[in-house]
Amino acid sequence: MSKSNSKSIVPEAREALDRFKMEAASEVGVNLKQGYNGHLTSREAGSVGGQMVKKMIQAYEQGMK
Repeated sequence: MSKSNSKSIVPEAREALDRFKMEAASEVGVNLKQGYNGHLTSREAGSVGGQMVKKMIQAYEQGMK
């Protein structure tokens, strides 16, 4: 994420997103650390992002009921 984008997010939202990302990573067995995670493979990074999207869709669907 570029620096301009990271500065435009409310700090509380950034913290919540980071917690959400760490939770998703642990669910798919990817070892994330705070800060830069350049050691991740594309597959690992994609699995974290995919898990995040899956959880967001589930939350949305639950809200529709």
